[in-house]
Amino acid sequence: MTTEPASPPAIAIVGATATGKSVLSLAIAEAIGGEVVNADALQFYRGMDIGTAKLTLDERRGIPHHQIDTLDVTESASVARYQKAARADIEAIHSRGHRAIVVGGSGLYIRALLDRLDFPGTDPAARAALEARAEEEGPGALYRELTQRDPEAAARIPAQNTRRIVRALEVIGLTGKPYSASLPQRKYAIPAIQVGVRLDIAVLDRRIDERATRMWAGGLVEETEGLVTRGLLQGTTAKRAVGYAEALRHLDGALSFDDALALTARRTRRLARRQGQWFVPDPRVTWIEGATSSGDEARAVTDVLTVLSTLDP
Repeated sequence: MTTEPASPPAIAIVGATATGKSVLSLAIAEAIGGEVVNADALQFYRGMDIGTAKLTLDERRGIPHHQIDTLDVTESASVARYQKAARADIEAIHSRGHRAIVVGGSGLYIRALLDRLDFPGTDPAARAALEARAEEEGPGALYRELTQRDPEAAARIPAQNTRRIVRALEVIGLTGKPYSASLPQRKYAIPAIQVGVRLDIAVLDRRIDERATRMWAGGLVEETEGLVTRGLLQGTTAKRAVGYAEALRHLDGALSFDDALALTARRTRRLARRQGQWFVPDPRVTWIEGATSSGDEARAVTDVLTVLSTLDP
């Protein structure tokens, strides 16, 4: 009797935005015969390219990328839907004899993909009512309610993350149990090796500022205008994304170009802090220093390959 060989562990390259994960993933994919599975929730959206630093087709160097451009801007991203689709991608990649390389900074999506996590059902009417309250009362009111009903969940969800706050309250109402009971555990459902990429905070902040400047100079406002014609304002998630929210305020006349650019950089820096805080407590992540210049990229690649040679069975 023969048994099928076990699939190799997926490789997850994680960390804050602007640490160089995407470029690093390309080099690793070329070195080991990999395909990329995106875990940046905003890169799911078709047409949201400049503001998400999405690699163009040419920049992908012919390496297959999965879970990119899967949603219209009118749709809401679903962790449960992503979990099912991305796990199928990983299985298919490994069946082809390639290696799945998960790349992104959206911590909940990475945890849902790799770890044991089951999803409660949904209640569209309850969710719509909560989203209406968030629009009318602001996310702060819902966050205070979540703090009272499930302090553990509130401690793990940023007060500004309306989508996750709404979902937490929806689940509490649906199940009668704390939302925190459904949060992921640090137990792999899919074997994985996680490599975290980090940078000195001053270097990261400078890189974020430079990226924001490139985005605004490179057509972010025009891209946002085009997305408005495709229903951006009717969606609930995409229009709140960093960069696009500021571009919308600029288009409305509420912010000057320079003020909107500065706010984009400031909010991106805050996002990077939150992303870093998400991954740091996980003892399964092996950290490397990101490349600080184009000439330093080879060293970062070598560091990742060293981690893989040590941990890969």
